[in-house]
Amino acid sequence: MDEGMKLVVRAAEFAARAHAKHRRKDVDETPYVNHLAHVARLLADAGADAQLVAAGYLHDTIEDVCVTYDTLLAEFGQDIADLVLAVTDDKTLRWQLRKQAQIDHAGESTERVAALKLADKVSNLCSLRDTPPHGWDMDEIAKYVEWAHCVVTRLPHLNAVLYAGYQAIRGDLLARIGGSQWESNPR
Repeated sequence: MDEGMKLVVRAAEFAARAHAKHRRKDVDETPYVNHLAHVARLLADAGADAQLVAAGYLHDTIEDVCVTYDTLLAEFGQDIADLVLAVTDDKTLRWQLRKQAQIDHAGESTERVAALKLADKVSNLCSLRDTPPHGWDMDEIAKYVEWAHCVVTRLPHLNAVLYAGYQAIRGDLLARIGGSQWESNPR
């Protein structure tokens, strides 16, 4: 097994352990690791290097499960730790300020950080389409789609493969929202 593959597998295992009790907010309480694997797969499909794919698995560890930057640095090196930190929301801020900060700072993203952010948004939009959070109505979904678009349109570098995926899922969601064609459980 080559070193890149070993790195990705180590990151997947680390993320699975760190997020073991973490669940999505959908009706089925989908294991959160499914989202991480989806982000990593989107990055791999878009031609990302092993470090970026590994960061896809790890991208929510600082923000959501209290893994520290120093732990990621020791386990995975500075490149991956810096990528994860670059996409980590400041949880000391109120929700609205955190979301506005993502919009405000999107334009500062490097090409690799932009790819990680875009893959995360694509995955989250897919989840909204397939297994939306329990209790979210069309208005909540529409607000998230609009906020994600504000972030994406400010990214200075757009990976063509990821952006095509983003446009497709956003278009699908907008069609459903505009046509009010949403089942209570849209799977």
